[in-house]
Amino acid sequence: MPTVAHFTHSQASHCESGVMSAIVRHNGLPFSEPMALGLSSAMTFAFLPFIKHAGLPLVSFRMPPRAIIRGLQKPLRFSMRTETFRRPQDGMARLDKLLNEGRLVGLQVSVFWLPFMPPDFRFHFNAHNLLAFGRDDANGDYLLSDPVLEEPVRCPPDDLAHARFARGLLAPKGLLYYPAKMPQEPDWKRAIPAAIKKTTRNMLRTPLPFIGVRGIARLARSVERLPVGNPQATKLYIGHLVRMQEEIGTGGAGFRFMYAAFLEEAASLTARPALTELAAQLVDIGDEWRNFALASANMIRDREPLEPMRLANLLRGLASREKAFFAALDQSVRKPQPRLP
Repeated sequence: MPTVAHFTHSQASHCESGVMSAIVRHNGLPFSEPMALGLSSAMTFAFLPFIKHAGLPLVSFRMPPRAIIRGLQKPLRFSMRTETFRRPQDGMARLDKLLNEGRLVGLQVSVFWLPFMPPDFRFHFNAHNLLAFGRDDANGDYLLSDPVLEEPVRCPPDDLAHARFARGLLAPKGLLYYPAKMPQEPDWKRAIPAAIKKTTRNMLRTPLPFIGVRGIARLARSVERLPVGNPQATKLYIGHLVRMQEEIGTGGAGFRFMYAAFLEEAASLTARPALTELAAQLVDIGDEWRNFALASANMIRDREPLEPMRLANLLRGLASREKAFFAALDQSVRKPQPRLP
């Protein structure tokens, strides 16, 4: 089976944004990973106590899985074909057919079943994304581009089938996706402000109290109620927050840093220098998220006293800073641009 012609693997910070930026670049449009995140309006915050991950509340720093896949189609004026399957044999046969046609194929998989992942990374998370770009005729291994790894990897068919059809929360159901219509360069001065406005709306004006800056404040209230008298349960909860922030995806700080890079790129493409100044502010906010994770980790490891109220206050400070930041960002893209003489 031939490999996809002229495909180049590139390492990324986050799986879905890395996969989509690679697909767009492979199809002829220069496109960065930060632009994939920003143009799809995928950055947000959500604290969902009614949805459990490993028995604890779901905390997310981005829109749900597939939001980047869906969110890039309108601004780039292209379409992605997505397919799911009931039977693993059907899903694997369809993947083989697409690879035979020379297509680059995105896959949603479970990290746990990927043998090339380091042991510490293999846990039951079903919303990881990677690319299939060929298959070795000699032994049947699939040739994969996992955006979180430095080099392309190989995966035996049985392991890939397990990963594509794992059960549980966010079960992939064999999801694969590929372009049905090629991407086109957008009108950046229209597409970028529209994407930013959608992000600021999600962070500031959603009617749901679990989303955006209100969600951060709600998480702070949850943390301050953690029982100091039950250190085991409290440490489990705090450790869960650190894992959701720093280990699943690129987390709180990583998405803020990536979005800041998007704003710097957007400043040049839209001739809005104020976005560069706002990008620097967001980097500072990302550093504060890292400080929250560090304080949490030190409490879990008994390097610092277990003080849920201190962590809650750090979260309140982050909610306040993000509220001010996104309000300023929203205002910056609503100002009319000066006309050139």
